[in-house]
Amino acid sequence: MRETHYIGFRNFLHKPSFKPFTKPRPFKAYSFVPFSPLAMLDPTILTIGGIVLGIAIIERILERWGVIDLVDQFARVMRFILPVTFYSALIYFFATFMF
Repeated sequence: MRETHYIGFRNFLHKPSFKPFTKPRPFKAYSFVPFSPLAMLDPTILTIGGIVLGIAIIERILERWGVIDLVDQFARVMRFILPVTFYSALIYFFATFMF
């Protein structure tokens, strides 16, 4: 006949601490994010750049046609739009591709 051996609840849950035979060696991890100029080919960056370039070309065409009043209005608008667009695109680029 078989003999039944009872194990108590505490003995059942108790596991001796396991120590590995080899100590894990510490290693140095370096993080390097390479900058690629191809990242500028993002559609958002290209769209913003295309709009600014298109406005500049329209301004030059209007200047050749002699519509100075309209060119002056474009110049005033571009004086505000260019820095805002540049810094917005720069922030977008770094926020999207660097993090």
